[in-house]
Amino acid sequence: MKLIEPDELNDFNAVLVRHKLAADDFELRELDTTDPKTDEVFALTGFVTVTRKSSGRKQQYPIGDGSIWVAEFERDVAAGVFG
Repeated sequence: MKLIEPDELNDFNAVLVRHKLAADDFELRELDTTDPKTDEVFALTGFVTVTRKSSGRKQQYPIGDGSIWVAEFERDVAAGVFG
């Protein structure tokens, strides 16, 4: 993983603990959509797909500089998206 920062991963795991969910029941997959051909200093962009293995439920979140994907993930957990 290169777009997900260590502090974001720690926050993600803290969400799982708060909601009494097993970390090994979730999988994170990154997709880097950063344009490497730009001449300017570019922001890292992409998506993370979070999958709950036991339910097969998936949700995709934008990641990269300035993203709030962990907060969006926690909102979805609270709403029962990952059932």
